[in-house]
Amino acid sequence: MFVAFILFCSCAEKPKEKTQVSDSQIKESLEKANRYLANDEEEDINNYIARHQLNMEATGTGMRYQILQSGDGPLIRPGQTVTLEYAMNNIMGDIVYSSEKDGVMSFVVGCGDVVSGLDEAMRYLHQGDVAKIIVPSHLGYGLLGDQKEIPARSTLIYTVKIIKVVD
Repeated sequence: MFVAFILFCSCAEKPKEKTQVSDSQIKESLEKANRYLANDEEEDINNYIARHQLNMEATGTGMRYQILQSGDGPLIRPGQTVTLEYAMNNIMGDIVYSSEKDGVMSFVVGCGDVVSGLDEAMRYLHQGDVAKIIVPSHLGYGLLGDQKEIPARSTLIYTVKIIKVVD
């Protein structure tokens, strides 16, 4: 029995030394993972655009929009209250929220009342416009989602009709 115990102890693997990971290594790993996820989302968006044969304008932030029907009002400005009919889909095409189910949406442009991608899109639209807007996750609900219907890292596709703009 004693011999077995000695053999067991001598054959047991020695604990490995803990390696120190520096803050810069952690930062580098996180940046690499973030770039990978961003490139993956970008590819998904480009595939969506190609699959639906859209002709979208891209902004420097990554938001994309296409005016499907032009309205007759002036360009929307920050500080104005916008009322719109909308359908919000995920990139797979499932409706997440809509004015048909939840009522029209109203918000003041530039005040942070809605996700930044939708707010940004308003600055390219006029009263009466019907537009399709693609909001990448970093301009939408980000890493957390909305804790209800929108999962983490979701690309959002809005179809909107600007029905009213007031100062």
